[in-house]
Amino acid sequence: MTTTRRHVLALAAALFAAGGAAAQAWPTKPVRIIVPYPPGGSSDIIARAISQPLSEALKQTVIVENKAGANGNTGTDAVAKSSDGHTLLLCDVGALAITASVYNKLPFDPSKDLRGVSMLAYSPHLLVVHPSVAANNLKELVAFSKTGKLDFAVTAIGSAPHLAGVAVEKATGAKWVYIPYKGGSQAIGDTVAGQTQVLMNGMLATLPFVQSGKLKVLGVSKATRVPLLPDVPTIAEQGFPGVDIAGWFVVVGPAKLPPAQVKRVHDAVVAAFGAPDVKAAMAKQENVIAPMTPEQSSAFMATEQDRYARLAKKADIKLD
Repeated sequence: MTTTRRHVLALAAALFAAGGAAAQAWPTKPVRIIVPYPPGGSSDIIARAISQPLSEALKQTVIVENKAGANGNTGTDAVAKSSDGHTLLLCDVGALAITASVYNKLPFDPSKDLRGVSMLAYSPHLLVVHPSVAANNLKELVAFSKTGKLDFAVTAIGSAPHLAGVAVEKATGAKWVYIPYKGGSQAIGDTVAGQTQVLMNGMLATLPFVQSGKLKVLGVSKATRVPLLPDVPTIAEQGFPGVDIAGWFVVVGPAKLPPAQVKRVHDAVVAAFGAPDVKAAMAKQENVIAPMTPEQSSAFMATEQDRYARLAKKADIKLD
């Protein structure tokens, strides 16, 4: 081997080692997980459940920051434009998928400016009503909706819960008025208070109010019944198949996040969901842990974007 070739190989080895050391060194400062909604919703609950085990896996402080506004677009845009390499987004895949379909103008392009890091979990939606509503199943609710005004609380116009309500409305012929809020916790709060009467929302955030008797559940948007609510039929069982709207929660980062960092976060997230207290918290509210690789997460997001685009078109939803 010539001296020049030895020098080239030595330099390459040194650069490779330096790159590996740099990847191992990341993160070099606290990692921010932005939840683009107010506190108390499903994404916020998951983010806070995994923040400590994620911090232990990354050996760095993990900060959960609620950055609500514009139906989740304010926080999402902040992550898409972040350049510090330490800012991530945790949200419902549906929110990202719907955004590109219903907004005429966006400051970011979900398919170009963001990349999937790790799918986290799946949570079906619950169709619930205030206890005063004179309906004990979906068909009774549909009949009741045609006799007078029913207010349907949604986290925001164009959100996943809104399109879930549209899907039920289109499938059943129900009639209700959509009342937009700035987050899931506010929509739940007003339905519990009786200011709105109907809500369809993620099971993770809604189940405690069903268990306490503050909300009455009429259906589940899942192919099979959930063990925690064995007596509650699915929407499909009640004669309306095809309403399969659920919360799929994902961690994403800016598109320029280096592959080594993407893998590091993915591995740390998988480890965090392996923590006994996190697994117990998810199981307690029928949240199914459903990990996917970064590549699978990105592909799933693209598939959901196509599906929600069709539903948004059917509902004729367009926002500025």
